[in-house]
Amino acid sequence: MSVALDRVVDDYLAHVRTERGYSEHTVAAYRSDLADLLGFAEEHGVASVADIDLPVLRDWLWAATERGLARATIARRAASARGFTAWMTRRGLVPVDQGARLRAPRAQRALPRVVAAPALDEALARLEARAVSTHEPVDERDVAIIELLYASALRVSELVGLDVADVDRRRRTVRVVGKGSKERIVPYGAPAARALDRYLEQGRPTLAARAAEGARPSGSAFFLGVKGARLGTRSVYRLVAGVLAEIPGSGPSGPHTFRHTAATHLLDGGADLRAVQEFLGHASLGTTQIYTHVSAERLKESYRTAHPRA
Repeated sequence: MSVALDRVVDDYLAHVRTERGYSEHTVAAYRSDLADLLGFAEEHGVASVADIDLPVLRDWLWAATERGLARATIARRAASARGFTAWMTRRGLVPVDQGARLRAPRAQRALPRVVAAPALDEALARLEARAVSTHEPVDERDVAIIELLYASALRVSELVGLDVADVDRRRRTVRVVGKGSKERIVPYGAPAARALDRYLEQGRPTLAARAAEGARPSGSAFFLGVKGARLGTRSVYRLVAGVLAEIPGSGPSGPHTFRHTAATHLLDGGADLRAVQEFLGHASLGTTQIYTHVSAERLKESYRTAHPRA
């Protein structure tokens, strides 16, 4: 990638990070996609962003298809290119938005993994029993994390970003900042309240004290690591993977599984789709509708296994 092209990409990434509020994970994906695009363009004699036209963009996606990239990856690359060319047009770097007519095959959406309520109850009971028997602050924290992930359907970034002031114990709500720096208030129930109260009163003070012994200060962070600093996403992924490994079923083993599970259980219980959309913090109702398909599949499976004439 030439210095000139590299500078344009850096300016665009700074724009989506600061002005659009995109997460570092999304910015990294954009950087990877655009680096691949500009590398492809340079290999084909394109030396300026003004020369990246629609045929070049289409050839780039075709080359990705020939390499066997997944349709979801190609669809994401097309979206990255469209956002980049639209920004260049608004900035006056190019006269015409060449990416406006770029199309890619629609990504096939696999239905998310959903944990059955009885299996989830058993997993939470095991975590609770361990915390009660050990009185270890980490065990008390882990119960609070899993309870809150399921109770409030938080994204992992929202969970680790919580501060103590974000949790209203009297109203049983948490204030979270989601994608695009959008803020929302979500409730949690009695089991989560018990776990959070115990962690705040017993587990967190012990973990916070460890920061005073030389670790990086925890500040206002709600969930703390073993050395008293703010808990990271990797630790949450490890915890969740361990919990889900003990639950029958296949599929993803990350924190999002509890978000999927909460949304599906809400719809199964009769919650309104728009209420679930607000609960999850989805900008589009279409994103939330995936859970109606999950509920329908679960209903059909129950019908096949339970109805005498299925």
